[in-house]
Amino acid sequence: MPRLAADKYVSNVRRPDDIDEFWDDVLAETAQIPLDPEVVHSPLRSTPQIDVFEVFYTSLDNVRIAGWYAVPKERNGPLPGLLQVPGYNMEPPIPKNWARKGYAAFSVAPRGKLRSNRQFNPGYPGLLTYGMVDRNTYSYRGFYMDACRGVDFLLGRDEVDGDRIGVTGHSQGGGLTISTAAFRPEIKAAAAGAPYLCGYMDSIDLTDAYPYQEIADYLRTNPGSRQQVEDTLAYFDGINLAPRIQCPIIVSVGLQDSTCPPETGFAMFNAIASADKKMYAYDGHGHDANNAQQGAVIDAFLASHLHP
Repeated sequence: MPRLAADKYVSNVRRPDDIDEFWDDVLAETAQIPLDPEVVHSPLRSTPQIDVFEVFYTSLDNVRIAGWYAVPKERNGPLPGLLQVPGYNMEPPIPKNWARKGYAAFSVAPRGKLRSNRQFNPGYPGLLTYGMVDRNTYSYRGFYMDACRGVDFLLGRDEVDGDRIGVTGHSQGGGLTISTAAFRPEIKAAAAGAPYLCGYMDSIDLTDAYPYQEIADYLRTNPGSRQQVEDTLAYFDGINLAPRIQCPIIVSVGLQDSTCPPETGFAMFNAIASADKKMYAYDGHGHDANNAQQGAVIDAFLASHLHP
């Protein structure tokens, strides 16, 4: 049977009735934890134009999270803030490129990343399936909150205009862009590329590529846990979080993406509540989602919403 066009796909994901209550409770629990930020200037990584800082703060479960913060040395008034969220097996970059464009840019390393793995380190592979049979133990419960606390860090900086904060990322970063925009109304613009963490259970049928095949591997060795896994993942699926998004947002997919199937990107996009949303679908492109061209689109989009 031929595969339907990606934009015609109907997801099998079902939204739990209490998903908003669940996440509101998690957000409230996280908000009660003092951020306790530590900001250390890094002369070696700074340039004559950009100051770079190593950052640490406390997230859900009292896990200390690391990140890189970059700001232009010359500035007139408060800066727009930008949260950069990372891919699955990449280490977060120092966001000097965004600082050069006039942002106070924070690149977060959620739990399990190299500089945030002293208290939690399931490994790669491993993160996607860790604690997957219970919504209260699943790895992404804390991982999502680690990204959200990056917003708290930016809001606490004197040089950041709290009314102009955006978020962007690709692949897992695209998925974290969706969750952060869904959970934090302070986000005023979001740009998600090739979003991962959307249509988890759809994806194990749509692609035989990893990381999603980590779930299929788990189910082959734990066949009796399938219903628990489906029930848990439904709370974390970007398709089910998208109805919470109210800010302007752009999404890009590669129509030949075998890592994050474009069908799941369209299903998530269609579920976004914001009336100000736009999809960029690139034929002839895989998981890169035509970054070479889309990068300029993201720059222009973020500037239009975050720069005065």
